[in-house]
Amino acid sequence: MSIRKWYLIHKWTSLVCTAFLLMLCLTGLPLIFHEEIEHFTGVVEAPPMPEGTPNASMDAVAQAAREQRPHEVIRFMFWQQDEHPDVTLVSMAKSMDASPDDSNLVLVDSRTAKVLDAPPPDHGFMYVMLKLHVDMFAGLPGMLFLGLMGLLFAVAIISGIVLYHPFMRRLDFGTIRREKQARLKWLDVHNLLGVATLVWALVVGVTGTINTLSQIVIMVWQSDQMADMVAPYKGLPPPARLGSLQAAIEVAKRAVPDMDVSFVAYPGSMFSSPHHYTVFMKGNTPVTSRLLRPALIDAQTSQLTDTREMPWYVKTLLLSQPLHFGDYGGLPLKVIWTLLDLVTIVVLASGLYLWIKRRQHTEQRMTELEHKHAAIAKGNGL
Repeated sequence: MSIRKWYLIHKWTSLVCTAFLLMLCLTGLPLIFHEEIEHFTGVVEAPPMPEGTPNASMDAVAQAAREQRPHEVIRFMFWQQDEHPDVTLVSMAKSMDASPDDSNLVLVDSRTAKVLDAPPPDHGFMYVMLKLHVDMFAGLPGMLFLGLMGLLFAVAIISGIVLYHPFMRRLDFGTIRREKQARLKWLDVHNLLGVATLVWALVVGVTGTINTLSQIVIMVWQSDQMADMVAPYKGLPPPARLGSLQAAIEVAKRAVPDMDVSFVAYPGSMFSSPHHYTVFMKGNTPVTSRLLRPALIDAQTSQLTDTREMPWYVKTLLLSQPLHFGDYGGLPLKVIWTLLDLVTIVVLASGLYLWIKRRQHTEQRMTELEHKHAAIAKGNGL
């Protein structure tokens, strides 16, 4: 393919996605530090107690949440020991099929089964940043659109690499032509910063695109592996009464002894069936902690129905998330992610500046040519 074709690919893919990529970079900055912002804004935490204090029964925790919100049902219970130690986060809603945006949280002390907080839905700054970053308040269509922008960004990066090679044959690496006009100086800055961050930008762009497919991946998993696991219950009426949640968790722990509990999906929720508690287990190493394994426990008998490794497409989604968010290396990695994000903003903004300047330069040249031709025509008496 000719250099001119690569230039056109780079130009138009960059132009189409730049505004949305700038929005994603800007909204991503506070999301990198969401844990620190939550603590700074006063999220309630469990009070200190002697180390080794045992947890209460999860049945008691669930009952405390129901008493706090008696007109709602529990859909999920999850734990974030690193972010919120000794706190069970109970996700509740008016019904099992309510929108995820209509969920309410109840924070319960895992050791005492006492409610710590039942905050109203948060529609503040961080909520707005998250929604803009995830789907622009447009649901699945918004997610898929941002995924397309991520693909265009990846194409823009690859085409930029192709263009950079012949460009650098005339200059030493890292050259910034400060003595030249501003457009050439910013072209050098754009190229240098783009090359310096291309691996990070490509990884974040591709993993971001994968993350936009999360709802589709979940639907495929539900119709594939989950449907196969619950096939023996097909056509049966849902149980009139649920059995012990604590018993279900203990059965899951025995079935998958080398993993820890990540979250529990209640019967009838989107990650379970009407007949099961689905206990999602996670690994206990930096890599395997990102992978989940569902254990289906009969909600009436507390017997294990099935447990399997997630299929490859779900694993791909789960492993792409830490690469995108940079949340697996503590504060130092978050700082690195922030710096790379800021550099990417400069690359995007400088690319937009160069396009505007090039258009202005082209229009100026066209105007000059028109005036020249008019003067020639006038001199010839035409």
